[in-house]
Amino acid sequence: MPDYKMIAGVDEVGRGPLAGAVVTAAVILDPANPIVGLTDSKKLTAARREKLAIEIREKALAWSLGRAEVEEIDQLNILWATMLAMRRALDNLSIHPDLVLVDGNRCPDAPYNMEAIIKGDAKIPAIGAASILAKVTRDAEMVVLAEQYPLYGFAGHKGYPTKAHIQAIQEHGVLPCHRQSFKPIKNLLPSP
Repeated sequence: MPDYKMIAGVDEVGRGPLAGAVVTAAVILDPANPIVGLTDSKKLTAARREKLAIEIREKALAWSLGRAEVEEIDQLNILWATMLAMRRALDNLSIHPDLVLVDGNRCPDAPYNMEAIIKGDAKIPAIGAASILAKVTRDAEMVVLAEQYPLYGFAGHKGYPTKAHIQAIQEHGVLPCHRQSFKPIKNLLPSP
């Protein structure tokens, strides 16, 4: 087994929502500067995620974000848009990792030694850190969308297909930030 020095964790947030970009992060942690409490971002409170995100940005050897916009999601599909966003996060790192550990069951096409780890965000601290940065970033974007479109409740549901979100779309229409290739949105669009 090779002795990897620079290990990047990669994760995404936003595959399931009906609105907004899919956001990814890549993080290379500093073994000499550990961060306590890194895990799957969904297991943490919003306040805890915010605190950890600040600590990750301060202590990590390198971190970066990647994204795929709504238009790319609609053009490629959510899986390939997620892979593209992961590749962008890796390409944005200031340090070239020896090994990339990706949350899930597949890796993006990128020139690195890579391994996919199912539920990796709860098992591997670097992937947990990536999940936290991605979630904090995407949630903040949803709060901005909520200010732009106050009738849709984005700050609460973060773009996910909740009953309230579907009802808002039915009452007020489809927005440019909605993923038109996703069935609940597609079904609400006028037939071509």
